[in-house]
Amino acid sequence: MKECTEDMLASIASLRNHTDIIDKRTIQQTYKAIGNETKSSVFFPDDNATILLGDDTAAIPQKDGSHLLLAAEGIVNHFLKSDPWFAGYSAVMVNISDICAMGGLPIAVTDTIYSFEAKDNEAIWEGMSAASKAYGVPIVGGHSCYHSNINALSVSILGKATHNLLSSFDAQPNDALLLAIDLKGSYYKEYPFWNASTTTSSEKLQKMAQLPYEIANNKWSKVAKDISMGGIIGTLLMLLNTSKVGAEINIESITKPEGTSWKKWLSSFPSYGFLFSCPAEHVKKIQSLFAENSINCDHIGSINQQPDLLINYKENQLKF
Repeated sequence: MKECTEDMLASIASLRNHTDIIDKRTIQQTYKAIGNETKSSVFFPDDNATILLGDDTAAIPQKDGSHLLLAAEGIVNHFLKSDPWFAGYSAVMVNISDICAMGGLPIAVTDTIYSFEAKDNEAIWEGMSAASKAYGVPIVGGHSCYHSNINALSVSILGKATHNLLSSFDAQPNDALLLAIDLKGSYYKEYPFWNASTTTSSEKLQKMAQLPYEIANNKWSKVAKDISMGGIIGTLLMLLNTSKVGAEINIESITKPEGTSWKKWLSSFPSYGFLFSCPAEHVKKIQSLFAENSINCDHIGSINQQPDLLINYKENQLKF
């Protein structure tokens, strides 16, 4: 048992060197040149609106108290070449997750695609169209460029949050930390991607996409982050960075697929996965909402004042 625990802790500690997690820890360097916020006078000509930088989605305040949501995702070239249909599908799917994580609903997507000729894009378009239909979010335009030496794809999305905005900036010490993941899926090919999307009905996908919106509407939480590359650990580190807090999590409180190692699961990208922080009195309400929709939601720990990530396993604690 001792050796098993030691192996487990060593496995988790090794995630510090995982490329995707390192990327998440250093992603703030992307907007370092322009600071952590910007101003917009488009909708506030007399009083510029502050737009915080650090979430995957920009939340642009409106005078009626709502927020326009704008996000974009680029697809890495090797993924586009090796699996063009799923790359196209994923480009739409992950953008929708970014909007949902802000407590919003998606409106429409546009794309920018580069290739040598149109036939090179057929599988990509089929994947994007499949996701657009499945999630009920239309592709309304974009830009195509031919005679390019490489294939490249990016997709942008517009959404709206009409109620309480969710973000990764407001996690507070003593908040409960919740992890919601659709576990009814399987790993997609050799990728560290847990696919519970392409095997799920359109009706259910669209219903699940509305759950963070309901949580925001009920004011049960102000904080959410969708789990992406870097998995649970990488995404949690991003949330802690923007909120300038720490967290303590219990590995044994996390549900994982049978037969999957902890190291793999903690760094995996689920098609439907979100972290939330909330006051203790709202934990059961959020868990019940997800349970009613057959989504697993674990209470995995809490937010701390000290800006460290502490990981507990049995009687041991690892400072990540």
